[in-house]
Amino acid sequence: MRLFAAVRPPERVLHHLDLALRVVQDAQGHVPPPVGLRWTAPENRHLTAAFYGEVSDGAVDLLAESLRGALGGVRPFELRLRGAGVFAHRTLWVGVSGEVEGMHTVIDAAGRAGEPVGARADTRVRSRPHMTVGRIAPAAGRQRGRRRPAADAPDAAALVHALSLYDGPAWQVDEVMLLRSQPGAGRAGGPLYTALESIALAR
Repeated sequence: MRLFAAVRPPERVLHHLDLALRVVQDAQGHVPPPVGLRWTAPENRHLTAAFYGEVSDGAVDLLAESLRGALGGVRPFELRLRGAGVFAHRTLWVGVSGEVEGMHTVIDAAGRAGEPVGARADTRVRSRPHMTVGRIAPAAGRQRGRRRPAADAPDAAALVHALSLYDGPAWQVDEVMLLRSQPGAGRAGGPLYTALESIALAR
């Protein structure tokens, strides 16, 4: 099964963000959002710590134990969702502030945890912890042999600019989750994420 480790903010934090996204859309006159922009489902919003790829069913328990051991010395820390941007003209994200070094510690530990089960090495650079809130599809038509990214459109750029001012409520990160991802099995054809383990940080 396809697995990853992540930090999921509490519902009050996700609700605050969802309200802010709606306000930004309304302020920009986008109901629904601009063509080419697809918001992630609220229940799927998280901060990825490590992606393990396909892991055999028999190795799931071992991975959970490895993750628990790797996180053994990590203490709870405080974060808040803040700011926004776009990666590679496609991924609309909200960043984090607060005790960000704590999240980097979790990322390092979660990455190491996949080694005992031979999980795929996570080569994605996670130097900027973030939450993906939307995907921007390439615009129709080609320009110099390439599809023009929808992020170049004024309406999408305005959304990114407005979200860059976002500053959400603080919360204490006190657990890391091991989740299963089933592409296409979730709402509107998106992924379905199922929590397999919740690992509490040291007190």
